[in-house]
Amino acid sequence: MSGFSATLRRMQASRLLSILMLLQTRGRISAQALAAELQVSVRTVYRDVDQLSAAGVPVWAETGRHGGFQLREGWRTQLTGLTTAEAQAVFLAGLPGPAKQLGLGEAMASAQLKLLAALPVGWQADAQRVSARFHLDPTDWYRQAAPADRLPAVAQAVWDSRRMAMRYESWKGVVEREVEPLGLVLKAGIWYVVARAGGKARTYRLDNILELTPSDERFEPPRGFDLAAYWSASIERFEAALYQDEATLRVSPRGLKWLRDFSAAVGEAALRTASAPESGGWVRVTVPIESVEHAADQLLRLGPEAEVLRPPMLRRRMIDQLQRMAALYPPPSRAGA
Repeated sequence: MSGFSATLRRMQASRLLSILMLLQTRGRISAQALAAELQVSVRTVYRDVDQLSAAGVPVWAETGRHGGFQLREGWRTQLTGLTTAEAQAVFLAGLPGPAKQLGLGEAMASAQLKLLAALPVGWQADAQRVSARFHLDPTDWYRQAAPADRLPAVAQAVWDSRRMAMRYESWKGVVEREVEPLGLVLKAGIWYVVARAGGKARTYRLDNILELTPSDERFEPPRGFDLAAYWSASIERFEAALYQDEATLRVSPRGLKWLRDFSAAVGEAALRTASAPESGGWVRVTVPIESVEHAADQLLRLGPEAEVLRPPMLRRRMIDQLQRMAALYPPPSRAGA
């Protein structure tokens, strides 16, 4: 029972600290909002606030429609609110490469030094050990990070909510655009800017921007715009539009493993549709494909670990490709023949 009581005390202490940090960072906040944030009842919030007051924290309550709890003006706690694990996470999350590309390399290093100095002595070694033992590399295998010459200017426009004009090279050709930059995304070592053009959010690859002219004109970002949610939805739409057909394959265990590396959509479909294993562990799967030509080029990577069953056009394309390859490697003539 003592262990359970200790757990409850830790949970309450953590909650009290969370309330303190919320009041310090957000100002006045209602009991209902605090309860929703902390996922507790309003009664629990009132009880916790009473305990903060009893501990000497100057919490004031104001009634009425726009009332709520707030700290006495000018009062701040020196607590950071960080646990050991949270302090380690802060150091782990600081990616030096992207920060440097954004022009924030020195600022990030300085911030980490200040945070390190503010941590209790017992935590400092643990926090420093994170960067020595963990390294995050956002760039995919066999490729270098795309050049990001225009990244600082775009990042400043995003931060300041300023319009920018650009010449952009898309697959349709070079176009002129005046856009309202809403956010930046780093995906597999490549930077993208999500910007509003013609009233609609769109995605632009930074290394396809040929010319960029930031404007002094500000804009009002759309209320409630969620960059992470937009990006996730756009990826789903892109893959749905990309894969217009499907193919049925017979693959070996090794082929199935390699197939999962093609893309998330292909890997998930392969696992979802895999039949009962045949002799030797071979299975039949149905996966999405972009086109017959693209699929043939991709599936050649599987070599003898996969056989295309359908569609017939893809199977014929594979046969044609393999015959042309075989013609390049005729069997060596026997000596004396």
